[in-house]
Amino acid sequence: MTDEYAIFEARFKTLLPEEYRDSYEDVQPVSMGSAGLKFGSDGRVAWDEMWASFCDLAMAGGPPHRGKLLEAASKTEIDAKPGRYRQVVDELCRGIEMVTGLAAEASPVSGWLDVDCPSRSMAGWLVRAINMENVSAHSDGMVLHLPAGPDFRLEKEIKNVITAIAKTSHYWLGHTSVAQHRAIADLFEIMESESPLIQAPFSTQDTPGAIFENLRDKVADDIHSLSGLQATGREYRGWLGVNCNSTQSAIQMMRAMVVSNALCRREEDSIYIPVNPSADPTGERIVALFRRACRIAGLRKDSRD
Repeated sequence: MTDEYAIFEARFKTLLPEEYRDSYEDVQPVSMGSAGLKFGSDGRVAWDEMWASFCDLAMAGGPPHRGKLLEAASKTEIDAKPGRYRQVVDELCRGIEMVTGLAAEASPVSGWLDVDCPSRSMAGWLVRAINMENVSAHSDGMVLHLPAGPDFRLEKEIKNVITAIAKTSHYWLGHTSVAQHRAIADLFEIMESESPLIQAPFSTQDTPGAIFENLRDKVADDIHSLSGLQATGREYRGWLGVNCNSTQSAIQMMRAMVVSNALCRREEDSIYIPVNPSADPTGERIVALFRRACRIAGLRKDSRD
């Protein structure tokens, strides 16, 4: 157990910006409040002038930007409002480019944007960090995918997406060194060789809902058997929620899952782990990673109150 925890701690510190490395256990999930929209002389949102500072990263134990997951819209929703969807995508791409300098465009897959990152390690770090902020994200090589939908509002969902990538890019570009970027790239290669990254499915359109539900129920039963922890009952397509009984336990489990190479995020006292019938058709890999996270986080069934 000692060696396993030492490996976790070393890996987690590699992922964190330097300012958090010796203090992440003290970070509190307390929000600084939300920045209001600022408008330029052209009447459009001046996304690049809105933030002088950001809340602590959710990865480090800070408050997630959203309380619940922001999901990509379905093809049915988009087809019903194609004009509005194009407007939302255009504004999201404009904002993302203003706050990050990265090129963004509509994805060929409905409900998503494609953001071009200069390296696989940046895309890999951002996808982990943005999901922890409770904004859906998916990575494929050097491309980061972010959600869009025709019902996204300027002051709500559009702002949520742009804030999440502004916040995480700020920490990646401004608070991590080139040497750390190399160390993170090396760590991702090691983690990938041990267990390929498990993400929630990028597109669920071709997979019947019953397949997700059956796999989610199986994973929930297996997790309850090994840990005694219960599913939340609040579900998202491609995710399983598990109640960890306290905020600090949920934060520790989230960290341990991400270091084990599975995306993970937190809503209050619960964590959400990906259920992916293509990448993990039996659920055995995600259950094994959850068991490992329980050991790391000290959440063994026989040691809880």
